[in-house]
Amino acid sequence: MDAADLDYVNTHQPILSEVGYATWYTAPYKGRRAANGQVFDDDAMTAAHRTLPMGSLVAVTNLTTGQYGVMRITDRGPFVAGRFLDLTMAAAKATGVYRAGMVRVRMDVYATPKPVDVGGRWCVQIGAFHDENEALTLKDELLRTYPGSNVIEFAGENSYWVRIRPAGDDRATAEYISQRLQPVEGNAYLTRLD
Repeated sequence: MDAADLDYVNTHQPILSEVGYATWYTAPYKGRRAANGQVFDDDAMTAAHRTLPMGSLVAVTNLTTGQYGVMRITDRGPFVAGRFLDLTMAAAKATGVYRAGMVRVRMDVYATPKPVDVGGRWCVQIGAFHDENEALTLKDELLRTYPGSNVIEFAGENSYWVRIRPAGDDRATAEYISQRLQPVEGNAYLTRLD
């Protein structure tokens, strides 16, 4: 854990808390860039969250064992139903998530570089498609349904993702789309780009 981050957590109160299931992730992400632009590192005390601003300082506590770790949000995810936090291997080992695979945790947010509730650049990410043609078909349909939105598709590891960016990256519009959209394959997730 970074000494300055640990000191900050030990001398401040959390500004927000969230409880849910955390997992951990590694390959095929090794060597690739995380959502914040840094190269993914198994040994870094970092995590992925869908909506906290990049660089947010959090403490994650395993609600079964009491183990905890202090880390930064550097990536987006998890894009799996029922999970709200993905940890690197180092963060998973520190919190006792590594061996269990999925654990109920409390995430306390201590600092964010940008406001949590206002502003931000928002989009809706659609679950992975195994067939590129299905992703392209959905992209075309979404462009017709949500004119003015920027719909992009990009390839991942054995999958294709579709993302809807409403005009102005507006959160309210992105929330509306994520609640209305019912993809055939995967789920729709509200996510923050910054």
